[in-house]
Amino acid sequence: MRYKLYRLWDIVRYDIPYFIKNFWHFRKALWKFRWYDRHGIFVFMNTGIGIMADKTERYGIEIDHSRLKKVAKMKRAAELLQNFIDENFVEQAEAEIGALIMNPIEWKPSETHPDCYELVDNDTPEERKHNKSIYNRSREIQKEQWVELMEILKGQDVEKYNPKKMNWDNWYDGSGLQNWWD
Repeated sequence: MRYKLYRLWDIVRYDIPYFIKNFWHFRKALWKFRWYDRHGIFVFMNTGIGIMADKTERYGIEIDHSRLKKVAKMKRAAELLQNFIDENFVEQAEAEIGALIMNPIEWKPSETHPDCYELVDNDTPEERKHNKSIYNRSREIQKEQWVELMEILKGQDVEKYNPKKMNWDNWYDGSGLQNWWD
């Protein structure tokens, strides 16, 4: 009987307030989530990792040396997730290479279908090559950032750590979702 009362008090005192807080924190992710799309998963992860980074930075009780490494990796993971949410890889490629060349849209009557129109391609070969290089670079950036995100979440291979030859503080880089706790 005493256990049941304690469990009821635990639910009222802790679980319900955490549920309400979590509902508020993850409201955008809940709104965006669809079972058939990855976008909502990215929003959930970004929100959770962002909250974890802020709370670990402010209230974490671990020593600063390793805690701040974790916070830096959490913030980088949140930044990468935000890039996947925003899908801004073309903009990143444009910042490196230059802006896309966008000529005005022009339509002309179709010669083969009298009641239809055709889109006129006014791009020069140099403009097409430039635009193609931007799109290729954006795909490279997306792939690089995906690999970086997965490396941050996966973390370092602990099997490669040798305590006799290495110092943990120097070896550990803060990555690894399994290590992100305080």
